[in-house]
Amino acid sequence: MNPQTAVQVTGERYRPVHLAREHGISTQAVRNYERDGLLPPAGRTAGGYRDYSDVHRHALGTYLALVPAYGYAAGAEIMRAVNRGDVDSALRAVDRGHAQLLRDRETLDAVEATADALGRVPADGLPDRPLAIGHLAHRLGVSPATLRKWERAGILRPARDPGTGHRRYTPGDVRDAELAHLLRRGGNPLGHISAVLDQVRDAGGPEPLARSLDDWRRRLTERGLAMLTAAGALAAYLRLLDAARHGDA
Repeated sequence: MNPQTAVQVTGERYRPVHLAREHGISTQAVRNYERDGLLPPAGRTAGGYRDYSDVHRHALGTYLALVPAYGYAAGAEIMRAVNRGDVDSALRAVDRGHAQLLRDRETLDAVEATADALGRVPADGLPDRPLAIGHLAHRLGVSPATLRKWERAGILRPARDPGTGHRRYTPGDVRDAELAHLLRRGGNPLGHISAVLDQVRDAGGPEPLARSLDDWRRRLTERGLAMLTAAGALAAYLRLLDAARHGDA
C-alpha cells in the first residue's frame, strides 16, 4: 500500500474553506497544495466534496511553517517526502537547510571581519576606461597569472573584447581586484575573498554592503528561529501522521 494513501480520516472533518480561513489563504491554494503532494490525498464526501482531517490541517500548517525556514522548494520537497513515507529524504533536506544557514553565518562573519578593508578601497582614482590584464597586473603589482587564478576562483569576472577575446577590466572590476588584493595580503583564502565579493556585488558596492550588515544578520536570525518553529511543527506532524497510518488518530 502506498503510505501516501494510507491515512485514516477520523476525528474532526474540514472543508477546504476551513483550512484556508485558518491560514489566510485561498481555498484554491489548499486544493493546489493537495494536488502537488504537500497534503495527503483527501477523502470525498457522498456529495463529492473534499473531506479533510486533522492530519491534513496539520500538514498545511507544517508546510506553511517550513516555507520561511527553508523556502518554497525545500519546504515542498520535505512535505512530499514525509507524505510518501520517506522520512530520511525529508530530514536530509532539513539538514541541507541548516548547513546553508551555517555557511551564510560564516560568510557574514567573514564580511564583517573585513568590513574595514572595504572602506579602505578608494572610490576615486579608478580608471575611466577598461584595462587590459597586463595593465591591471602592473597596477596591483601582481602577475597576469595571479589575475587569471582569481578569475577561476570567481573573484574577478572580466568581460571579453568581442573582436580579440582579450580580457577587459571595467572600473568595477578594478575595484574588485583592489579589494581582493587587499584581502589577499591580509592572508584571506581565495574562497573567502570570492564569498565577500559576491556579497559586495549583490549589495551594489562596498558602502551599501557595510550599511546592510545588521539587516543581513537580522534576516539570518529570523531564518534560524523559523527553523526552530518548523522543526516543532514537522515533529508534531510526523507523530500525527504515524498515528493516523496505524489507525490510532
